[in-house]
Amino acid sequence: MHVTPTALPDVKIVELESYPDERGCFMEMYNKRAFAAAGITAELVQDNCSRSRQNVLRGLHYQVRQSQAKLVRVTSGEILDIAVDLRRRSPTFGRWVAVILSADRHRVLWIPEGFAHGFVARSASAEVVYKTSDYYAPAHERTIAWDDPDLAIDWQLTGPPLLSAKDRTGIAFRDAEVFE
Repeated sequence: MHVTPTALPDVKIVELESYPDERGCFMEMYNKRAFAAAGITAELVQDNCSRSRQNVLRGLHYQVRQSQAKLVRVTSGEILDIAVDLRRRSPTFGRWVAVILSADRHRVLWIPEGFAHGFVARSASAEVVYKTSDYYAPAHERTIAWDDPDLAIDWQLTGPPLLSAKDRTGIAFRDAEVFE
């Protein structure tokens, strides 16, 4: 396993080891000891899975209480994954990073607590599996507008995004509840 910090140093790309042979391959997607040795020590308590058509954009989501760290992996297709730093005292507050994740590449993205998360499906369909450090708490969930002009995220869209009602009504970054 090889860990590389992104432009937001607390968000990390984790390259997983793959063991191919004539039958296919084997890959260990998560090993608590190996991740802890790499400095990723959050207790992961819930697994989620979403399947999306091309140009489905999900996000930018976070929870103001019961904040969730996320370990994101694509099991089918390809996405552009986005993390936005919402920690007011962080030197990277308000900055974002984009990482392409695909089923063909053996890597996952570590997003610690205090970040908003979103992604757009770049392939005909994409399946995203992610582990979280706390349980889903709808009362504490917040959504920042995916197209917020202050964030100016380049989603690399190939057409109009397909959005849920929740994502169509996200609030402006400047009005968002953030982490101290």
